[in-house]
Amino acid sequence: MSEEKRLKIAIQKSGRLADMSIHLLEKCGISLAKSRDQLLCRAQNFPLDIFLVRDDDIPAFLATDVCQLGILGQNGLLEKQVLGNGKFAGLRQLLPLGYGKCRLSIAVPHDFDYQSINSLNGKVIATSYKGLLTQYLADRKIDADIVTMEGAVEVAPRTHLADVICDLVSTGSTLVSNGLVEKDIILQSQAVLVTNQIDDPEIATLAEKVTSRIKAVLRAENSRYIMLNSPIDSLEAIKAVLPGSQSPTVMPLQGRDDMVAVHAVCEEGVFWDTMEGLKANGANSILVVPIEKMLD
Repeated sequence: MSEEKRLKIAIQKSGRLADMSIHLLEKCGISLAKSRDQLLCRAQNFPLDIFLVRDDDIPAFLATDVCQLGILGQNGLLEKQVLGNGKFAGLRQLLPLGYGKCRLSIAVPHDFDYQSINSLNGKVIATSYKGLLTQYLADRKIDADIVTMEGAVEVAPRTHLADVICDLVSTGSTLVSNGLVEKDIILQSQAVLVTNQIDDPEIATLAEKVTSRIKAVLRAENSRYIMLNSPIDSLEAIKAVLPGSQSPTVMPLQGRDDMVAVHAVCEEGVFWDTMEGLKANGANSILVVPIEKMLD
């Protein structure tokens, strides 16, 4: 009997994307038994193996076909592609995943006289992203020296290793605590689902299934199901207030000739002002509920 073919996905072993990536796969109905000490864990109810590796290694796992899917920060992928001399050129982004959002930015000390990007000419910049920074500076004809650091980039100006830094920023609190001010954004980043060319049709089908499930989960997370009662003569006004909805379902209310029930999936944010707008147009019994899964 032939061995079962299994799709392989590489995700971060630890760090800001690790838990969220595991949670995403579990929301796709994939049951995992995971230990922090494992390199590999096998899904129990789907032909999927999960490799838990350093985020810097994920592009190599994809480029060498050890894995067919990967989840990593867009910043890490692009840095590898810039520095990889074509090795990672075949990797492509399938989906933005909406978590792990950050930005790669230039930050300077409070007392640094920063007027524009030209203020970096002749300066020393510390970064962990030499490839992306070099490309950014070259595109703008900026002549600066780059010092590559593996971590704690934010301390470089204070320790006189560099004049300014280029580093990942999420909340900005680390910059503030080190007396730095964010100036130019080089790249907006988030976690992305990445793949390489998949030649095996069975593995390609499995990858498509996982991708489809992830799309369904992400779409559901960003959508809400709204149910309300509407006066018939206010129906068009109420439909106009519903954010990002497709054609809603309109049903008669038993015993009421002047009212209808309206059900709609809204793929944009439903906030208090939305509900207040619905009520102002005559809607009542307004119910907004989350959607667990949504598949076209």
